[in-house]
Amino acid sequence: MTGAPAGYLEIGRLGRPHGLKGEVMVSLTTDRVAERLARGVTWWVGGREVGVESARAHQGRHAVKLTGVDDRDAAAALTGLFVFASPLGDADDDGIVWVHEVIGAEVVDVGGRSHGRVEAVQANPAHDLLVLEGGALVPMVFVVEQSEGRVVVDPPEGLLD
Repeated sequence: MTGAPAGYLEIGRLGRPHGLKGEVMVSLTTDRVAERLARGVTWWVGGREVGVESARAHQGRHAVKLTGVDDRDAAAALTGLFVFASPLGDADDDGIVWVHEVIGAEVVDVGGRSHGRVEAVQANPAHDLLVLEGGALVPMVFVVEQSEGRVVVDPPEGLLD
């Protein structure tokens, strides 16, 4: 997440240019696609703020026109960069566990036994998985509480043995 302002969330990654007029393909990693692609929304890309001028779905991704990116060469220069945006901050976000908040957090079970720290969150079709130090995997469905620096899980017997 290097280069993003404090508190910003990673929402996607830029791919190859699309066409000659500066559109770039983006793969989003957010469940708030409409809000993140709305005209006038600002993103943080490559150490600078850019605005979304237009966006349209295209083959499972989105072709996006950004402010100041006016030709294919400018779009190509963005290839591979991560896209960051400020949190949306809705009241509906209560109870949601954000990836950036659990990375590095200590994982303890409901009995208080520590199981190490979260190294990553791995996408999985059924439930995302907490990847712990040492390689143990804990499905997010077993997270019962999360606070700054700590995740409490209630896994079935034998999962973390």
